[in-house]
Amino acid sequence: MPSIFSRIVAGELPAYKVAEDEHHLAFLDITPLVEGHTLVIPKKEVDYIFDLPPAELAALHQFAQRVAKGVKAAVPCRRIGVAVIGLEVPHAHIHLIPMNKVADMNFANPKIKVAEERMKELAAAIAAQVPAAEGEAAPVPLESKAERETAASSPAAEAPADAAADSTLEQLRQLTEGLYFVSESDSPLAVVSYQAPAGELDAQELLKLLNQPADTPVQTQELTHFLRNHTADDGVLGNVELANRFKALQMFLKQELEDVKVYRIGKGPQLDAYALGRTPGGKLAGFKVTLIET
Repeated sequence: MPSIFSRIVAGELPAYKVAEDEHHLAFLDITPLVEGHTLVIPKKEVDYIFDLPPAELAALHQFAQRVAKGVKAAVPCRRIGVAVIGLEVPHAHIHLIPMNKVADMNFANPKIKVAEERMKELAAAIAAQVPAAEGEAAPVPLESKAERETAASSPAAEAPADAAADSTLEQLRQLTEGLYFVSESDSPLAVVSYQAPAGELDAQELLKLLNQPADTPVQTQELTHFLRNHTADDGVLGNVELANRFKALQMFLKQELEDVKVYRIGKGPQLDAYALGRTPGGKLAGFKVTLIET
C-alpha cells in the first residue's frame, strides 16, 4: 500500500505544493505547528530517511535548503528550523518550520488550523521565492489545488458545479472502499451527499436533511479526534496499511472540503455518525458509519 506521500506524488491526493524537481517534492503540512510549516520528501518511497543512499540523502538536503530559503523569504521569522521525526508517515520527510523562538519547534504543541485561502496564499508565496537549482531556469508555478480551482474558474475551463461534486464523491468512494469503522462492531464507511443549507449547518438544519425528529440528540466532534484510533499505526485496526488509508481519507476531507465535522446523531447503544463538509459546488459530502457503544 503506497504511503500518503507517495499518493500525493502520484497525483492521487491533493497538496499545497511549493517546490518540485525530478526526485523531490515539497508541500505545506496541513496540520502545521506554525504557518508555513513545510514537508520535504523524496519521491521514492523509503520509510527511514537514513536508509537513503548517501548521494540521495545529500540531494534531499540540498533540495530542502532551496525550499527553506523560499519559506524564510515568504514567511516572517528569525530562522527555519529543521526536524526529522519519521514516526507518523512511513515515508522519509524533513520538516521545515519557520521559528522565532525554540518553542516553535516543539511537536508537543497543539497543531494550528490554517484557513484554506491562507494555505493557498502561503503556498504561492513560498513557491515564488524558492530559488532555482544551479544550472536550472527559474521555477515555474506548480500545479496545486489552488491553481486547479483558479483554472477551473476561467471561462475556457468552466465546468458545472455538479461535475466537481461528482468528482469529489467518486474520490471519496475510492478512498472509503473496503474500510470499516471499528467500535463494538464493524461498520462500513458509506459515502453520503446532501444539498447544503444556505446558512450555517446547525443541529436543526442537519436533522431536517436526515429526516430525523427535531428532538434527536446531535453531538459534534473534530474529525481528527473521531478517527484517532483508526489513523494510529498501533490503533484498533492492527494494520499499518489500513491506518494509512484512514490517514489518506482524513487528509482528503480536510483539504478538499470546508468546515469538516463529525456529527453523532441519536443515543447509544446504537447511533449514526456523519463526517461532513462542504464541497466547492455547494453540497455536503462525506461518509456515514453506525456506532455501537454500550
